[in-house]
Amino acid sequence: MRREEEVSLVGLTIRTSSASATASSSSKKGKDVHTNDASDSSPSIKNSPFNSPSLVSPPSSAFVSALQSPYISPRATTQPITTTTHKPPSSPPEDVPSSSYTPPSDQYEFSDDPSDRKQLKLSSACTPDPALPRISFSFPVPRVSLAKVSVSSPATTNTTKLRSSDVFIGFHGQNPNLVRFCKWLKSELELQGIACFVADRAKYSDTQSHEIADRVICSVTYGIVVVSCSSLLNYLSLEEVRFFAQKKNLIPIFYGTGPSEIMSLLNCNAIDKECKEAIDGLIKCHEFKLEANESNWRSCVGKTAMILRGKLGRKSVVDKEIVERIDELPFPRNRTFLGREKEIMEMEMAFFGSGEYLESTTPSSKGETSGQSEGLADEESDAVSTRNGKFITLELGRCSEQRSDPNGGKNSLKRLLKTKKSRSSSNCKSSSTSVVCVNGVPGIGKTELALEFAYRYSQRYKMVLWVGGEARYFRQNLLNLSFSLGVDVSADAEKDRGRLRSFDEQEFEAFKRIKRELFRDMPYLLIIDNLEIEKDWWEGKDLNDLIPRNTGGTHVLITTRLPKVMAFDTVQLPVLSSSDAMVLLRGRRKKDYPAEEVEILKVFEEKLGRLSYGLWVIGSLLSELAITPSALFEAVNKVHLEERSASPFLNSNDEQYCKSNPFVAKVLAFCLAVLEQAEGNRNLLSLKMLLVGAWFAPVPIPVNLLAAAAKNMPTGGNRFSKWNKCLSHTFAWCGGCGLGRRSEEDAAFLLVRLGLARMTNRQPGCWIQFHPITQTFARRRDYILAPKATVQGVRKIENPLLNLDHLWASAFLVFGFKSEPPLVELQAMDLVLYIKRTALPLAITAFTTFSRCTSALELLKVCTNVLEDAEKSFVTQIQDWRQSSLCWKKKTNKKVDEYVWQDVTLLKALLLETRAKLLLRGGHFDSGEELCRTCISIRTVMLGHNHELTLAAQETLAKLVRMRSKI
Repeated sequence: MRREEEVSLVGLTIRTSSASATASSSSKKGKDVHTNDASDSSPSIKNSPFNSPSLVSPPSSAFVSALQSPYISPRATTQPITTTTHKPPSSPPEDVPSSSYTPPSDQYEFSDDPSDRKQLKLSSACTPDPALPRISFSFPVPRVSLAKVSVSSPATTNTTKLRSSDVFIGFHGQNPNLVRFCKWLKSELELQGIACFVADRAKYSDTQSHEIADRVICSVTYGIVVVSCSSLLNYLSLEEVRFFAQKKNLIPIFYGTGPSEIMSLLNCNAIDKECKEAIDGLIKCHEFKLEANESNWRSCVGKTAMILRGKLGRKSVVDKEIVERIDELPFPRNRTFLGREKEIMEMEMAFFGSGEYLESTTPSSKGETSGQSEGLADEESDAVSTRNGKFITLELGRCSEQRSDPNGGKNSLKRLLKTKKSRSSSNCKSSSTSVVCVNGVPGIGKTELALEFAYRYSQRYKMVLWVGGEARYFRQNLLNLSFSLGVDVSADAEKDRGRLRSFDEQEFEAFKRIKRELFRDMPYLLIIDNLEIEKDWWEGKDLNDLIPRNTGGTHVLITTRLPKVMAFDTVQLPVLSSSDAMVLLRGRRKKDYPAEEVEILKVFEEKLGRLSYGLWVIGSLLSELAITPSALFEAVNKVHLEERSASPFLNSNDEQYCKSNPFVAKVLAFCLAVLEQAEGNRNLLSLKMLLVGAWFAPVPIPVNLLAAAAKNMPTGGNRFSKWNKCLSHTFAWCGGCGLGRRSEEDAAFLLVRLGLARMTNRQPGCWIQFHPITQTFARRRDYILAPKATVQGVRKIENPLLNLDHLWASAFLVFGFKSEPPLVELQAMDLVLYIKRTALPLAITAFTTFSRCTSALELLKVCTNVLEDAEKSFVTQIQDWRQSSLCWKKKTNKKVDEYVWQDVTLLKALLLETRAKLLLRGGHFDSGEELCRTCISIRTVMLGHNHELTLAAQETLAKLVRMRSKI
């Protein structure tokens, strides 16, 4: 039955509005335009409903007539038609209808045979025949000559066929934030499986673009109109509102305004009848209360998607709600954040611009289209909007031509609407950027500023993505975004047929997938915290390879110590003001001190250079300890810093910072003494957690893992005995402050209370993260026992995917990378356990899950070399034992553990086989075959020819030989 109704719609009413069409229609008044028999229409019409916007081959093809495309309506006259073909540009311009493209449905085309036109009967009556089903909209005749079609026409700019849409999204305005919001809404709906068409029709400069939008408006199931103050000044937006409201499928979204402000316009005499009808339709359809402002964009988009999923029955397609992610941001919001308002305003202006964009949209007396793209209008496209003072209404059931008053009520309405926007400005800043760098010295508060900006403006983004920018972990942190973005970045599986891609191609494709998802119309806020270098630490690739020029709707915020990063805009962060610094020094309890103590606080302020990190630590000490500023200053000054050799695991910048900030070093040494004294030298769990935590990666650490590593660290003597007696009166006041022996979480929380670490939002369990300056000074304190305890604790990680950075940190400690020597030397048995439980699973995960092919193979190669060195040491011990005298043999009872030797050799064979399998995936057959033959030789000697492991290695070798012969 539905099919028959659609075929019966062949009686399509043609409305004429141009001068020539008006004269023709007046001579044939009262006649309807229809075909006498549906069977006489083209076959494509039989196979497709008339209200489908599907397209045939576009007129850019030299083999198809221009009239065969539904972009062009059949002309009512019989004058010759000139076929024009245009070479489509590489990408469509901004002013053409925006839509998604999929494989088309059934073709809908008009015949260019002149005999077919004889079936049409012209009529000037606008009311359709009651005997025919009423359609939603009547298409006008072409508004410009076919011989002068604008190059910006979508028919000539895209050879892809247009699919039918579920939802039309209409808006009007030049505010880039409004455009950003509409693109976000379209992307979110299409993510939910809802096809959308978004358009600001006032910007279309040719007839064909308008006709495409007209067809989509008729065919969609629901119409969304984003209503701003500019919309009420544009008759096309008013037409959309009135049309969808009459069809009862309007979903209005009030952007930057509200229904109360819109209703207040009904009492204004400056508005005409059409505007009143549109306002009345908006109020009646405002059942879902969709109002978008700068503080609820994400919620509004999510609510709109939920409503349309329910109405369209798409819950089975995507059944997920847009909710606030608990761990979206790494840290809780700093409720005591102060200052930095100027810098936050600069960042907001850089990303979003400033002011409102309320342009004049009143049609002028010359009939020019408001909002047209510059340089795309011509003398005939000027008639698109007004048609000599007339415009086409999208009303349901009737067609009338309304006259616009170019000097009448619309100007008064515009002045009225302008008064409702106090921030509107005709000369406002419209330029914006997508990448901003915040730079400053260590400890000045760059991370706090980025965190505060993210919390303030999180509703303007689909998601906030936080990435650590430390050189060793930056690559892995970017690949970790695949979990948040839902992108598969795994490496290619083994292929028996087809082309094998190289490792470079697979790694490039992994980053390409993330960039494709991240840098599109969906707005994300990507924060790269503490970027250390501009190039990739692993391969030396430039930062431009990771962050493209066009980031789409995504904004990138970088915090760094570097004075300049590429050519990105920079916000230089100054030190805190004296008043803000004093607030931090008073601590969380905000104690009031006498004048002489306030002077001591000013001395602290001067010594610390008004840097937020040092000020916060001093404020925390004053809040947690029963101590006055003068006593604290005296105790810190008595701390003697021992001259220590440079740590082999600190870079030159960290060493230079430690030397140039001796007072900060004294403050942190005092904190270590407080931890040791407070715990009574019994357990020292907090102190050990601080020392081992310095060697973990600079990302959140689970407290249970931190405690497990701390328990592997032996308890030494009192390292601060040389000056601890001088501070006895200070530590005597710590007894009543609750700093005694406590549990694992309490020990971690003590570090947070002293300002040395901070709580994180990571779930499940309790996670903390140390400040980079805390880690730097702790590494200088102990780089022998603490790193080894860290490596032993990492072996107890249960979920490798949640702690990949910590696994890599332990690998750096054990093996060293590039020019860095290994810092931890393990015994043979410990080395075997570490490689089996940590290094080998890490390499396989990095290769298969994240396509880190080169890094994984390099790690496996380093492991193999270390095991070979262990084998050589066993051989050397045996030779020395045999060559030594009998007397020496009796004195030395040391014997080589043959079982450990066997484990080392078999593990080496396993690593060789694993490397061969991975090399197979990248097409390195010769290298893989050589490694596999070595593995077979080892297993044949150690296990025998028929052992299952030997046979498995032989199968791998056969596969390598077979694949090499094919290629």
